Amino acid sequence: MIRTILATTALLGATAASAEISAEYHTYTVGDREYEGYVATNTAIEPKGTVLIVHDWDGMTEYEERRAEMLAALGYTAFAIDVYGADENPTTTDENRALSGALYGDREEFRARLMGSIEEAANITGATDDMVMMGYCFGGAAVLEAARAGAELDGFVSFHGGLGTPEGQDYSATTAPVLFFHGTADPVSGMEDLATVLNQLQEAGVEHGAHVFGGARHSFTVYGSNDYDLDADQGSWDGLQDFLAERL
Repeated sequence: MIRTILATTALLGATAASAEISAEYHTYTVGDREYEGYVATNTAIEPKGTVLIVHDWDGMTEYEERRAEMLAALGYTAFAIDVYGADENPTTTDENRALSGALYGDREEFRARLMGSIEEAANITGATDDMVMMGYCFGGAAVLEAARAGAELDGFVSFHGGLGTPEGQDYSATTAPVLFFHGTADPVSGMEDLATVLNQLQEAGVEHGAHVFGGARHSFTVYGSNDYDLDADQGSWDGLQDFLAERL
């Protein structure tokens, strides 16, 4: 089902004064399994580029839909990809942990789903050759997995993501700049973890950067959560726009 949304700055927090957003779920196949992503496009202008969004550990939700629509309001084609499967709809913490943990435990499968979704992006309405991948929390960790896998994209952006590099992996195959938005009070991935991954990127010769928000906790962009931080959310969104304008 396609829905048309009249997006304004008040609704989406975007800088575009107004835009007509067309948004719909998009079913696709990777291997022998069906997945369901979400596509948002701005029908008022030619797309500036394509942004892939990887969902958090709770799967595809209204949060990813909203972020995709915000990006479309800015003039980008947004494709929120699915790495769990169309038949998965986690509703509890245990289910979230099981689905994300299964992919953390099988990196080959994790990469296959990410790469298959990237390939599918070429088939969506308004797709462009220039693409950046971004993600929040689990999605941020997925972005780093795609970067280490050598995904041929124009940039990688992690918002309060899991930062650990699995044994045997490195950033030698990373093809584009990696940008982090992270909070100093994140209890999941602390400042030591951020320093480690930045050092790894430096040693690999990969362009990188980090915006660090003092006192921000793990899910600082997730409105409604106990960790939500308005200043960090707005600051990271502004930083993302700068990065996209540079890379796309």
